[in-house]
Amino acid sequence: MSIRYTRYERARIIGARALQISMGAPPLIEIDTNDPVRIARQELERGVLPITVRRD
Repeated sequence: MSIRYTRYERARIIGARALQISMGAPPLIEIDTNDPVRIARQELERGVLPITVRRD
């Protein structure tokens, strides 16, 4: 089952992960760039982020 995120959820996930990467967290994928936002976006697209979105 593929999880669909709203654009707001995607922005929040990518922003939070990019902050982690910029503060020194290791990337979860092989990278070819130093841009934390691009790395975070690729991680989300590949489905390697252990993040859960709770909706009420």
